[in-house]
Amino acid sequence: MSTGLERFSINQMTVKQLSLPELVDACVQLGVPGVGLWREPVQSYGVEATAKLVRDAGLTVTTLCRGGFFTAIDPAEREQALADNRRAIDEAAALGTDTLVLVSGGLPAGSRDLHGARERIADALAELGPYAEEHGVRLAIEPLHPMYASDRCVVSTLAQALDLAERFPAHQVGVTVDTYHIWWDDQAPAQIARAGAGGRIHTFQLADWTTPLPEGVLTGRGQIGDGAIDMREWKGYVEAAGYTGPIEVELFNEELWARDGREVLAETAERFVTHVAG
Repeated sequence: MSTGLERFSINQMTVKQLSLPELVDACVQLGVPGVGLWREPVQSYGVEATAKLVRDAGLTVTTLCRGGFFTAIDPAEREQALADNRRAIDEAAALGTDTLVLVSGGLPAGSRDLHGARERIADALAELGPYAEEHGVRLAIEPLHPMYASDRCVVSTLAQALDLAERFPAHQVGVTVDTYHIWWDDQAPAQIARAGAGGRIHTFQLADWTTPLPEGVLTGRGQIGDGAIDMREWKGYVEAAGYTGPIEVELFNEELWARDGREVLAETAERFVTHVAG
């Protein structure tokens, strides 16, 4: 009998108040099959220890967040970023996930050169793509809402992400489709079809858009069903494009973080069944 949770994955950031053992235990108790992990808590717990924890619980690690931040101009800073991304690829492989999510980086201090920043992303991907392939990991460029372009991510649309990804083989570089960042873009459905045709939808993430946004927009991701986004519509777009993989809910939300994490996970699973799976 279907529970509606067969494709559900909880991103660790949604319930970051839970320790890794607490998160894994809660997933097992609720029948949640997948988790998207973040590097910092994984490193704190230990990469190998985390891999054993999730493996022994029978959970699938759907993604690792995050790599990226490729836009520095200074050669030493760029080499540092590349080295850190190689470590991220190593960690993803150790955790058993085939997808490393990339947040590409914003404009360097004092720069207004968006084109140059995007070209430096391409240069980094050219170096990292083969390394990722050797380790069985795909790089998934995540376009972020344009409000993040200056300080966090100069890749703002799926079209821009695909223009970068398509310079490389699909098994090396693809894209992340995240409703929170692209729901406003009337070209996004066509770009999802483009991504699917090329086999480049490497992960599908959900968060709702609620207004007014809180101060500090990073924590403005709304609980599924609380905002303006029709989640089934976007699920339909990615499925029509051939995507049949996990669907990850990734929420940055101070109100959710202030609550009991197990309660938030149970609520998120319930919202997924109601607004996405059904």
